[in-house]
Amino acid sequence: MENYEDRPDGDIDLATFDDDFGSAEVEDRDFDDLPDGKYQAIVERVELTRAKTSGNPMLKWTLKIIGSKYKGRKLWRNNVMASKENIKWLKQDLYTCGLELQKLSDLPDNLDKLLDITVEITKKSRGENENIYINRRIVIAADAGNATEADDVAIVPF
Repeated sequence: MENYEDRPDGDIDLATFDDDFGSAEVEDRDFDDLPDGKYQAIVERVELTRAKTSGNPMLKWTLKIIGSKYKGRKLWRNNVMASKENIKWLKQDLYTCGLELQKLSDLPDNLDKLLDITVEITKKSRGENENIYINRRIVIAADAGNATEADDVAIVPF
């Protein structure tokens, strides 16, 4: 396998990938739109970034659906940080996921605590806009017989 390296001038030489690109197979994917509704999902990725249009700070969530015929499909939730109301929604999402911070500036050091947790989400569409809401964290007990329901946490045995 060829070793891909950045050129010294900082530009990436895409020609290095031409052979692999030419031989890569493309899968036919005919996905139906994901209908509005509730889904169980895993938090696959969270990252602090900036919104493309406004430049405001944003927490971007990648949520991977588990179960249902849509297993493996991904949805994204963005918490833009531009107003007190935005910060309120962000804090609610973090607390719902079990991450209780004393100050928002502690978030970058705690992003890993959000990974691989299971959540119930709701997808709602209005016209061409779609919103993703994090409803609750789901704890899947290894031993359902010993499971107890915590305050705002649902226990869903397999």
